[in-house]
Amino acid sequence: MTVRSAQAHWEGSLMEGQGEVEFLNSTLGSVEVDWRSRAGETEGRTSPEELIAAAHSACYSMALSHALAGNGTPPATVDTRADVTFVPGEGITRILLTVRASVPGLTAEQFDAFAQGAKTGCPVSAALTGTTIELDAALV
Repeated sequence: MTVRSAQAHWEGSLMEGQGEVEFLNSTLGSVEVDWRSRAGETEGRTSPEELIAAAHSACYSMALSHALAGNGTPPATVDTRADVTFVPGEGITRILLTVRASVPGLTAEQFDAFAQGAKTGCPVSAALTGTTIELDAALV
């Protein structure tokens, strides 16, 4: 079992306040967060949705790589982007995973099957089942 930790400190109201998220297990340090960066322009700060996008893109890439290697067709590269849509008052409404991979020896149809499987097999995807997760996957 592995536990990873982060902590947040917030000061003030939601709209006028600001905070900081600190990563406790890595050398990432801390990042600033505020409502403006969540609902509008980032101005160099992050948001919970960007942190989710980072986690989801990394997790998906790892899940896909693992599945492909288990098939005897390890990928040369896997590049995944996660776009997390946040609507104030509604929450996270959509996540789009865009993956481009180089996988020698695999057809586009075979790759699509692995890509779809990784979408449901990724632990972060499983944790986010309350939202719509879409996939745009292609070989390069």
